[in-house]
Amino acid sequence: MSKVVYQRIADELREQINSGELVAGADVPTEAELADTWQTSRGPVRNALALLRSEGLIETGRGRPARVAGRKSTQAVDASIPFTRWAESIGARPGAITQQISRRRAGAELAAAFGVEESEQVVEVLRLRLLDGRPTMLERLRYLADVGQVLFEHDLDAVSITELLAEHGFPSNEVYHEIDAVSADTLDSELLETAPGAPVLRLHRISYDTDHRVYEVSDDHYRSDIVRFSVASSGRSSNGEHYLRGLGS
Repeated sequence: MSKVVYQRIADELREQINSGELVAGADVPTEAELADTWQTSRGPVRNALALLRSEGLIETGRGRPARVAGRKSTQAVDASIPFTRWAESIGARPGAITQQISRRRAGAELAAAFGVEESEQVVEVLRLRLLDGRPTMLERLRYLADVGQVLFEHDLDAVSITELLAEHGFPSNEVYHEIDAVSADTLDSELLETAPGAPVLRLHRISYDTDHRVYEVSDDHYRSDIVRFSVASSGRSSNGEHYLRGLGS
């Protein structure tokens, strides 16, 4: 599936940033310049800049051009950023080693999360993510069957699954994140090369498509000595509800 214009604009600017052609603090071409270069209206240009801003690659402000942001050492969770793009944005080399991809019945817990029958199949992926060759995060990804079947056709060590699914008609319309600390289990300990029972950061993710259907339910386990999360928010939603809640509330 061909990428839409704003994605192609974002891809080119992202490559210029990651290659060093556009260095930290440099002005990004203006909306008018980008629209002229790509022979398009300003709408796709604004969408491309918004995407790069959500990835933390550029900064924008009223009355001045967009600029390339400085490298960050933390991962933002108030925006959905593929691991590959986040790693590149901090100057690290991302890597992936797929441990397993399989189909199985949903079972009670996943069926409830996806809103499907327990007998329906889901696709599971277990993938180790690396930063500069260092084990950093273990992905436990689960997808509805019609979404996950795409993954069997590709080398998952060489792609961003989030971007791959978007290219095949499964973009994320909304993503829910929940972060907590858990003890490393046997698999975490083996693949993340950490002590059994050591604290790891769990990022639980539920992704919705444009029809507000849950299509992904995943848990990412990060080494807490390598990665920290950052959140930029007021602490309240638009209706006054707190984002932070105590257990059991």
